[in-house]
Amino acid sequence: MLLQVEGVSKQFHNSVHALRDVSFSVEKGAFVSVIGPSGAGKSTLIRILNGSERCDSGSVLLGGVPLERARSGRRRALQKQIGTIYQDFALVENVSALQNVLHAALPDMRGLPAALGLFGKARRAEALALLERVELWDKAEEPVRDLSGGQKQRVSIARALMRHPVILLADEPVASLDPVTGRQILELLKDLQRQEGLTVLMNSHNLELSRAYSDRLLGLREGRIVYDGPADADPAQLEKIYARGQEETP
Repeated sequence: MLLQVEGVSKQFHNSVHALRDVSFSVEKGAFVSVIGPSGAGKSTLIRILNGSERCDSGSVLLGGVPLERARSGRRRALQKQIGTIYQDFALVENVSALQNVLHAALPDMRGLPAALGLFGKARRAEALALLERVELWDKAEEPVRDLSGGQKQRVSIARALMRHPVILLADEPVASLDPVTGRQILELLKDLQRQEGLTVLMNSHNLELSRAYSDRLLGLREGRIVYDGPADADPAQLEKIYARGQEETP
């Protein structure tokens, strides 16, 4: 099993329980969507998986190795295998698409080359190849600020791939895009899953798109998993994820 989440809980200082005893596993090469209403804990889960947030209890294992108990060097190596793309792209707007992709290599570089931006021919060639993979080779030298939203998300995907991840976390990757562009981004992610064996774990509030592109759905409500099953489930089975009249976790 590639990813295992075992009994993960997270409570914030305002006493909000963002996650409550969450457990699931993801096989290599799967496309899994985490769905649920706003405040269900979806983004908190992504932050715990990529290491930007720590859980209060439970374990996250990648390839059978618990991330929170791994030594610092081993933990960095494991987290390198987890790429993340975001709703707001998280790019440096004033530099080129190519430079943004190359920035993914900075953690692996020594101080002076990193400080001077001396990435070398091999890394530059790899970054250009990734931009070609996401159909943006001709935009390599353009400042990101001049790109459309869909193009920015493609740069973000190329940057994540520069880390050679085994799993790609996508946190509401099309929420800020128009419907046509959003589907194009999801088609790209699906192609990466099918053609290159990349594992994708996506947060989404869009049930229709999640069902269309995912192999499996995880339904979160009030920090708990209330559904874990196929994406083509009968809509009635998914009602409890979005049922009204219950208090939602902020």
